Amino acid sequence: MNIDTTYFYRCIVTLEKALELLHESKPDDILYDIYRSTCIKELEIILEQSGKLLRKTLKPYFHSSAAADKLVFKDLFRNAVLHSIITGDECERWLQYRDNRNSTAHNYGVAFAEKTLIFLPQFIIDARRLCESINQQKSE
Repeated sequence: MNIDTTYFYRCIVTLEKALELLHESKPDDILYDIYRSTCIKELEIILEQSGKLLRKTLKPYFHSSAAADKLVFKDLFRNAVLHSIITGDECERWLQYRDNRNSTAHNYGVAFAEKTLIFLPQFIIDARRLCESINQQKSE
């Protein structure tokens, strides 16, 4: 299985560093806004990439590539649990991350960003774990 997680991993590291720098910045500083925006952008990219990578990872478990390609985000993560790629708790958090993003998709204001920052430390842990799990799957 040829799945390249390099970009996904780099996005995780970028998010981690942006969050670190955000915490070192003062809320009234322009750098705070820049780091907060970077955190939101990286969250978006990681969510998108997680679905794409899981789709590739799950293809061998389906009767055809087309069947795996039809899976929506929630089904990708539920199938990842069925095939022991992630845990049930991780799946629930990934679905919450996605739902949080979708419920506020047209409201990227300060309130949304600040609310999102609260769960980013756990999101980073889950993203790193997903990256490791996908890498383990491709080596099997």
